Parts: sequence; structure tokens; C-alpha cells
Amino acid sequence: MATRKPGISADSHIVEPPNTYIDFIDPKFRDRAPTVIDGPTGGSIFNIPGLDDIIPLALLGAAGVPAADLPKYRDAKFDQLPNAAWNPNFRAEVQDQDGVCAEVIYASVGMIMCGHPDLEYKDACMQAYNRWLETFCGTQPNRLFGLAQSAVLSVDSAIADVKRAKAQGMVGMMMPGRPGYADYDHADYDALWECAIDLDMPMCFHILTSDDCGVKEVLAPKRGHAANGFMNIIRGVQDVLGVFLFGGVFERHPKLKMVVAEGDAGWIPHYKYRADHAIARLGPATECQLTRPPSEYIDQNVSFTFQDDETAYRNLDVVDSGCLMWANDYPHTDACWPVSQKILDEQMGHLSIEQQNACVHDNVKKLFNLNVNV
Repeated sequence: MATRKPGISADSHIVEPPNTYIDFIDPKFRDRAPTVIDGPTGGSIFNIPGLDDIIPLALLGAAGVPAADLPKYRDAKFDQLPNAAWNPNFRAEVQDQDGVCAEVIYASVGMIMCGHPDLEYKDACMQAYNRWLETFCGTQPNRLFGLAQSAVLSVDSAIADVKRAKAQGMVGMMMPGRPGYADYDHADYDALWECAIDLDMPMCFHILTSDDCGVKEVLAPKRGHAANGFMNIIRGVQDVLGVFLFGGVFERHPKLKMVVAEGDAGWIPHYKYRADHAIARLGPATECQLTRPPSEYIDQNVSFTFQDDETAYRNLDVVDSGCLMWANDYPHTDACWPVSQKILDEQMGHLSIEQQNACVHDNVKKLFNLNVNV
């Protein structure tokens, strides 16, 4: 019987180490670069001037920590976090432990940075992160594949960011949920999307990077139990998808590739149905510029990452479309590491080996053109 290919995690992270910003930032900003300090309860946090979000770094590196131990673990110091969360020399060991042969790397503190109100400062911090990430991924070039961050100060600056990221060896861009200029469906951004196509750089939108669906809103939801904030996480990336979809971005740029990261995938069939219904009912009255049903653009242009989502595999049309890209989210609290293979066995058992390989390995490898030694 054929065995499933080793996984390529389409959405993994790092915990930015204390030197990420202060050692790599433009000297103009060094005196106020983000630094690691003790938080109100004693655990390590990043002090980011201009932001009052207090995110325990331990919770960004809590993969595999039992739920009952999280309240105590959240107050850990940075040097108590797993070495593999920030040191590439330890990464291969934890990958092997979880049946993973490679990872696409997203920022962690950088998600919070997406909501910084000072665009120039945000840009400096993101450029510092990109320089650090280049050194991180450079140690394991066939296993670690980085996504550069962009503050999107303007269309021209974002184009420069994409070109610089390509030169740094990055495989795509981690974009903020809201840009610094206009919105992503504005015609001025057409030049950016063509640049992304020309350089083969997918545009990736991760949860918790929009100012109205960020970490603060998750930790302190406007209504109800704290779990209600967790349930609202997906809304932010759905909003970004809708801007691209209904704004005609994919209509004008049929080769543009977009990734919706860590927003689960079981909702795709209903979203496609609802989008088609919306345009059928509202399109004629709103001067809709789409020449095809929205669902067709989703099939052609959008990929989705997820980890523990049994519903993702239930719709075979979605499975066979090539849009599903499994991830283990290491080293975050919500990661399925180190039991990913057990979960995959339970959730994918009804799929053929070819379908399983597509979801856990082939789709992400193809999308990002990864040079993986498998």
C-alpha cells in the first residue's frame, strides 16, 4: 500500500527572537526598535512603541503544551521557549518529529505589527524582519521557505518590497489585511499584481493581520465569551478575499495567486455558493465587472491553508480543485504539532493517496515552486 508523502506545512511560524528588530532595523529607528521585556505578569513580551497589545511570546511558542498547562506557560521567559521556535539549527528535528519535510514561514509578532498606525515605523520593522528571516531560512534552503512582509506604504513601495523579497530568496509576500494606501481593489494596485505575477510571488493574507480582526479583538471580543473572539478570526481573511473577488482583481489579473492562511477551509463551498448568489442578485444593480461566477475565480486564483479541519476534506470538488494546503502551524498554541500525522490519518482516511498527497505536499510545492529534496 502506498504511503502518504511527508508534509510540507503551508503555514508555519517563528517566534521572533530578541535581536530581530534591534539588530536589523534601519539605524534611524534603532532607538525605538521593538525589544523583549518582562510583561505585567512576568512573561516575556515585545515592547512595540505605538502599540499597546500585550502578547505573551510563550503563547507564540506553545505547540504541544497541554491546554491545562497554558495559563502557567504563558508567563515563560523567552529563553524557556523551544529552541526550534526561533533557531533554524533545531528546526529539522521538530519537522521530522511531525512528519514534515519543509515549511513556509510566516511572521508571529509581525502579525501584530500589521496593525501599527505609524506606516513609516511599521515599514522599518518589517524590513528588519525580512533581513532577519533571510538569515533564518538561508541555513536550511531546502526546508525553510520565507514570506517577506510589506507595510504597503504605497503601490510603488509595495512593488519595491516584492522585488527585494525575490532577491532575498523569499517565495511570496505576507501582506497586511489593510494596506496603507486606499484598498486592494483600487486600480492603482494593478501594477503591483502584475509585478507579483511576473516574479511568481503569491500574495498571502494571514488571519489576525486586519485592524478590525486582530489579536486584540480575539482576546477581548466585543460580545460574549472569549471563545467568540476566536470564532471571529476567519472573518478578517474572508473580508480580504471579498475585496479581491468582487473588486475584479482576479478578473483583471487571471494569473494572480492569493493565499488565505490559517482561516480553515470547510467554509469554502458555502462561501462560493453565497458569492455566486450575491452577484446573481446584486450584480446587475451594482455595475458588476465580473464576467464569470465568483466561484470560478476562487477555484482558479485562491489557495487556503488550515491544520485541524475535518470539514476541509468532505467536499471532493474542493479537494480536487487543488486549493487545499495543509499546515501544522508550528510553533503556535493552535498547532497540531506533534500529532499531525495521527490527525491526518483520522481526517483523510476516505481520500485516495493521490488526493492526500495533493493536500499535504503537492499543492503547496507547486504554488510556491519549492525546491524540496523529496
